[in-house]
Amino acid sequence: MKVLDLQCRQGHVFEGWFACEEDFRSQQQRGLVQCPLCADEHIEKRLSAPRLNLGARAEPAAASAASANAAADAGAQAAWLVLARKLMANTEDVGPRFAQEARRMHHGEVPERAIRGQATPHDALQLLEEGIAVLPMPLPVAAKETLQ
Repeated sequence: MKVLDLQCRQGHVFEGWFACEEDFRSQQQRGLVQCPLCADEHIEKRLSAPRLNLGARAEPAAASAASANAAADAGAQAAWLVLARKLMANTEDVGPRFAQEARRMHHGEVPERAIRGQATPHDALQLLEEGIAVLPMPLPVAAKETLQ
């Protein structure tokens, strides 16, 4: 098993597990490798080094700080993914009808409920100007699926 450090164009860093280097290349060429946060298919390998535990020596301060920053970034990404999955599980997807459904609820034409969907930036701005609270929030494809 080969564990690769990967990164998308948005700077999201994640691990990918593959049978071998050729398996990674094959999946990447077929568009099967995506960022779990933003679904970007433009994925590049990052430089990574094997971790060798050769004793109980203390890490230098700079390496320790870099490890802490990487852990914080990974934790933030994981928390975002958990939040996105909760949002997906607890809202109704109204797709491209989002602006119309939000207006119908605002005017009392239909019962209020938690919805999500797609709206153009223009539609979202109009909703806000009409006093309808909306929150643009890109949801990763990975929020809909179980990660393997």
